[in-house]
Amino acid sequence: MENNRPTPDNKKPGGFRFNPYWIYGALFLILMAMLFLPKNAGKSTNWKEVRDMIVQGDVKKIVIVNDRIVEVFLTPDAIQQKKYGVRKSKDYLGGVEPNYSFEIEKGYFNNEIIDLKKTLAEKSIDPNELVIQYESQSDLFGELFQWIFFIGIFLIFYNMMFRRMGGGGGGAGGGASIFNIGRSKAQLFDKDTKVNKTFKDVAGLQEAKLEVMEIVDFLQNPKKYTNLGGKIPKGVLLVGPPGTGKTLLAKAVAGEAGVPFFSLSGSDFVEMFVGVGASRVRDLFKQAKEKAPCIIFIDEIDAIGRARGKNLVQGSNDERENTLNQLLAEMDGFGTDSGVIIMAATNRPDILDSALMRPGRFDRQITVDRPDLQGREEIFHVHLQPLTKLSSDVDAHKLAAQTPGFAGAEIANVCNEAALIAARHNKEAVDMQDFQDAIDRVIGGLEKKNKIISPEEKAIVAYHEAGHAIAGWFLEHADPLLKVSIVPRGVAALGYAQYLPKEQYLYRTEQLMDSMCMTLGGRIAEAIFFDKISTGAQNDLERITKLAYSMVTIYGMNEKVGHVSFHDPQGEYGYQRPYSEKTAELIDQEVRALIQKAYDTTKALLISKKAEVEKVAKALLEKEILFKADLEVLIGPRPYDPIEEEPAVIEKTTEETPVVVAANDTIALPESTDNQESTTPVETSESSDEISSTDPTES
Repeated sequence: MENNRPTPDNKKPGGFRFNPYWIYGALFLILMAMLFLPKNAGKSTNWKEVRDMIVQGDVKKIVIVNDRIVEVFLTPDAIQQKKYGVRKSKDYLGGVEPNYSFEIEKGYFNNEIIDLKKTLAEKSIDPNELVIQYESQSDLFGELFQWIFFIGIFLIFYNMMFRRMGGGGGGAGGGASIFNIGRSKAQLFDKDTKVNKTFKDVAGLQEAKLEVMEIVDFLQNPKKYTNLGGKIPKGVLLVGPPGTGKTLLAKAVAGEAGVPFFSLSGSDFVEMFVGVGASRVRDLFKQAKEKAPCIIFIDEIDAIGRARGKNLVQGSNDERENTLNQLLAEMDGFGTDSGVIIMAATNRPDILDSALMRPGRFDRQITVDRPDLQGREEIFHVHLQPLTKLSSDVDAHKLAAQTPGFAGAEIANVCNEAALIAARHNKEAVDMQDFQDAIDRVIGGLEKKNKIISPEEKAIVAYHEAGHAIAGWFLEHADPLLKVSIVPRGVAALGYAQYLPKEQYLYRTEQLMDSMCMTLGGRIAEAIFFDKISTGAQNDLERITKLAYSMVTIYGMNEKVGHVSFHDPQGEYGYQRPYSEKTAELIDQEVRALIQKAYDTTKALLISKKAEVEKVAKALLEKEILFKADLEVLIGPRPYDPIEEEPAVIEKTTEETPVVVAANDTIALPESTDNQESTTPVETSESSDEISSTDPTES
């Protein structure tokens, strides 16, 4: 039989569609009508007129309601008389309505009845013929309405509360009632809402892309692996710092595979109600199995994947642990050939539960690290494409060289800031200078040229930054200087120095010591030239203290403390130190000795280079910003920079004999690029706030 019921597909426009809520609305209107429909209480009168009616024999009965209202009912013959002008009527419930009524004071009517009976007796009228009734009535509909009103208000509040706590209908069923609170809140991308990201949109992650391409191949050709007995990893965990493109890589996998993609965050599982997280996990995997092959992507999985047993409140029922237990059970429960692959992302893998990381669950971990020089260049090419008007001098390779340590999100921010800066200056195209300013903006903060600084403070900042610059210039293992400035930036930075750190992963003791010496250069320069110190070195001291403690307690770079490491990323030690009080005292002594050694070395260096410090400081007071080329003019080339030999040009003569022509001869080479563009700002040392994109203590 053909189904003619109206559906969203076959319903005619404007057709009638019954809604069951209309019944409740009709009942409510009837109740309101019964409650507020005016009840006919008869004509208004008073006791004197009623007394005359009684004496004339026209009153059948009197009803006194709650000692407050007197209702008068006339005889059938009196109703027919025109002098009264009333008629017999019934209310909406079928009851007889009174003909007259009036109000009295409580207790007043008793004496009047006694006088009335005496009057009737005097006129030879039987007092018993008059019926007098006393009734106590209650407002049934009023009380019923109050109950219904308060119950309705409670149900509305109850429903709204569960809507908010249940996510407001974000579940798979799309409902907003309390019955959907245990439904999964995952956002589904399928053929109707296809993911448009592909591997072409992911730049700078070549190794990670190779790892996940196998996942895509399995989803597209599962029999290729199952026929050979191979098992594809059930779970893939993307690990890396924030902004490196973990979520983007997962979306690219879904776009390449062309399969349903469930996307949600780890916090979407957790609610204040017990058992909701586990219920949502079950519902998520149920939906995934129905749409297999598919991908489940859980972003920030550390929200529910923390190591169990770390709850400080003893005896408490941790909803996160219940959710994690259900997730572990579901991941271990479905078959390897079911086509459901779990992808997750986190930047804190050290706090995840070991059961979650074991083979059979997340058996493959893919590190999505910060991109190298080539990767940054590829990322710049991706983010430069939306900028429709670019100047011809914009070079992605130079920009990549100037941004070591930058993640993909930071590179995107640089490109966006460059476009905003160009628009602010009413330029027709975004040029290289806009990108230079954008890099400075991202690294050091907003430039504040209008900040009022006294000449004395400006001189302190100039000598402070000159101390940093000279210390780094003449230390062998310090990072090469790019730029030094005394223009205020950020919240409290009155000056800063940018350095060009090498792209390296291992640091030697000499490099860390020279880094400490360079950082102390500002404080020591103040002490040498002003014989006083200021608060401008606060961030410098924080950095060297952290670095010194890391060298002693983490990297084992101290002879007295020994080759030990007290690094505790997973918090296994808790609040207990894994060493004695005597060792703690020794650590403090060695840290102080290490910092003092760096201080003495830097002080001796700056005293010997006092003239150079003064030259740089005076030049800063005059120009406010100095680049590497300016320092080479003032104090000569950096002694530890590699000497670049002048390239030669080979020209063929008529005898086919090669002739070597130097760069300063008639045949000139292309002009060298500006130092500002060819160098790379990463590590920034500021008078009151230092910024560094590479920190040796975190290697």
